[in-house]
Amino acid sequence: MNVFTLALLCASSLFSANALAQWQWVDAQGRKVYSDLPPPVQVPVERIIKQPGIAKAPAAAQAAPQTASPAAAQPVHRGSGVDAQLQARKTAEEAEQARLEQAQADAQEKKRAQARQDNCARAKAAQAALTDGRLLSHTNAQGERVFMDDAARAAERQRAQNTITSDCGPASAPRPQ
Repeated sequence: MNVFTLALLCASSLFSANALAQWQWVDAQGRKVYSDLPPPVQVPVERIIKQPGIAKAPAAAQAAPQTASPAAAQPVHRGSGVDAQLQARKTAEEAEQARLEQAQADAQEKKRAQARQDNCARAKAAQAALTDGRLLSHTNAQGERVFMDDAARAAERQRAQNTITSDCGPASAPRPQ
């Protein structure tokens, strides 16, 4: 019975040898890395020294062209390293961010349209007041009441007309503020 137990122990140790570090590669700093997990996606295939079931000979095999089986010639399939749930959450957050930005842009455009309407109404009222012939006055910096002469009236009428032209027509490109 002792021989049977010893044979069973030897057989089980042979099977567990495959569970040891199956991957071996050289990292960016030139150090050899041993792992039971595949290397990160950033590690090029040329730097992988050993992988499960396939072992590369150091220099002689790399110099000779590979004429092994077609399975060995195929590139190693490694996972993309992207978590599907994380990617879906990131995509949803990006879509939400884009929706918020669009809502802000729409709100700003609505504000600009309202400001244009207000400016248009004020400019029309000012032009009507300037063309009816009444005396218009304002207070200067010294606090004195000053009446508007014909040149000032014409300049204000022109300014009101420019505002009407720019704000009462169809909306154009946004004006800088």
